[in-house]
Amino acid sequence: MDVLGIGNAIIDVICKVSEDFIKKNNLTKGTMKLVNEKDFKKILNELKISETISGGSVANSIVGLAQLGNNVGFIGKVNNDDFGKKYEEGLKKEKVAYHYKKKIETFPTGACLVLITPDAERTMCTFLGIAGKIDENDINVNIIRESKITFLEGYLWDEGKAKSAFNKAIKYSNITAMTLSDLFCVERHKQSFLDLIKNKLDIIFANEQEMISLIDAKSIEEVVSFCKEQKKLFVITRGSDGALSIENNNIFECPIQQNLKILDLTGAGDLFAAGFLHGYINNKSENDCLELGTEMSSKVIQILGARL
Repeated sequence: MDVLGIGNAIIDVICKVSEDFIKKNNLTKGTMKLVNEKDFKKILNELKISETISGGSVANSIVGLAQLGNNVGFIGKVNNDDFGKKYEEGLKKEKVAYHYKKKIETFPTGACLVLITPDAERTMCTFLGIAGKIDENDINVNIIRESKITFLEGYLWDEGKAKSAFNKAIKYSNITAMTLSDLFCVERHKQSFLDLIKNKLDIIFANEQEMISLIDAKSIEEVVSFCKEQKKLFVITRGSDGALSIENNNIFECPIQQNLKILDLTGAGDLFAAGFLHGYINNKSENDCLELGTEMSSKVIQILGARL
């Protein structure tokens, strides 16, 4: 297998909302907030659903890789309920091997409200349900060993048991990549993420704000200096300033595509990672990898939802 993803198996419930709705519910635009089942249902009751799609950050990346013709798989925990069945069907439809056998669980399949404001920004409220309960027993060592790259999701660190799953996956992984996922996620797990980056990961995906928060930097120049010291491959998206990759003293940059009809920013980072990893596993240059990532993210932000 080219890439095996391990992450939260979440159903995305996409809804269009006003700026006032974000403020009224005390949400921070452009971020992801974890909520309990009661609060999730309370917010959902006020909304009109536009679309329901199988989601999850790394799962979106894995689907993107499958669409580019790569042999990929995914491990993520769902319940044997309606959302869980729909989730598995969504992956199989995209030719992603799903390496998890669903069963009746105490918690329901996780779901994420993706709230899209008129400026195309997305704000997320996530009820993890059973998704965050993934543990080391859910990790198939043979699948890990047979995969060129294992791609981990930073969001998983929001639940305790997932750390044991991470450590088991990393132990048997050939090349370990991880996405830092979200600014608030970085702030919650700063020391853990720093330890992973310094000691266990090979490839790190993040946006500029996440990296600045991670190392308490004041500028992108400080971020670049930190990344050079780590001797790892960092891939950093910078919004309107494009993207860059840093490995040792080598820095490559790629601008954003112009004149796009942006509809929804959901999945931009996920599909960027898919494009970059597609280039990486097919031995493309880092410039080409960045361009492939930019191309994929440019496509997804012009449609509704996080999958092409």
